[in-house]
Amino acid sequence: MVLFLNEIFANSGDTEPNKFQTFLFKQLNFKVMANFIEVGHSKNVANFEDLISFCIAYGTTFNPANSTITIAALQAKHSAAIADIQAVKTAKTALDNSTNAREILFKDFKKLATRIINSLSAVSPAKQTIDDAKTINNKIQGKRATGNKKVKPADGPLPSDTPADAPDSSISVSQQSYDSLMDHFAKLIETVTQEPLYAPNEADLSVTGLNTLLTQMQTANTGVINATTAFSNARITRDKTLYHESSGLVKLAFDVKMYVKSLFGTSSAEFKQVSKLKFSKIIS
Repeated sequence: MVLFLNEIFANSGDTEPNKFQTFLFKQLNFKVMANFIEVGHSKNVANFEDLISFCIAYGTTFNPANSTITIAALQAKHSAAIADIQAVKTAKTALDNSTNAREILFKDFKKLATRIINSLSAVSPAKQTIDDAKTINNKIQGKRATGNKKVKPADGPLPSDTPADAPDSSISVSQQSYDSLMDHFAKLIETVTQEPLYAPNEADLSVTGLNTLLTQMQTANTGVINATTAFSNARITRDKTLYHESSGLVKLAFDVKMYVKSLFGTSSAEFKQVSKLKFSKIIS
């Protein structure tokens, strides 16, 4: 994949990558690193199972005074590690699902906001009312207060406090986070609610319809927040199980190797067995 992307750039004739090429490289790098980290966790657990198997094969000779590296203790740690890794996968799937649901809900939101303005304009309200509504809509659309320049969207999933059309770092005035969008939407709803002439026949443009949508948005956003917390906590639990400095799986593997070394000697076949098993401390 990397070679393919390099070939695209080399054949483009450009002296430096364009924005699309840069985006591809960033996405590839993110996915490769994420996959590497997840494989690293699983590899540690797989090697730990091999380590336990070797220890069991040593029979009654393997009889450590350290209670944390007895066969029973090692098997319990292995089971906990498997469960914690699966919990992270489950939490990640739930986070992806909730993020997707929110994204779908917000997909046509800006178009709806423009329709609200048009519907409001059609009933000829006071100029101040329409001006207020348009100002709010400009914030929803991500336009600058001066010059009406629209913010450039960025790619990638967005947490609750990140821009829904994430602007370039040089543009910080868009207020495009999901929280801000919902806040602007609530203000727009309040504006049309206070206008007696605003009574559209279209259900999705009605005050009731708009409030229903706002509630759905808030619920979806809260779902993402909760799923993010659950995912983060699952990773913390997994990392403690695998990498705690005194009781983590990697530390226990090291202790087992040292015990086997003390039993059979540095040049023994038994120590060579366990020393070949690699364990890495990976905090993601």
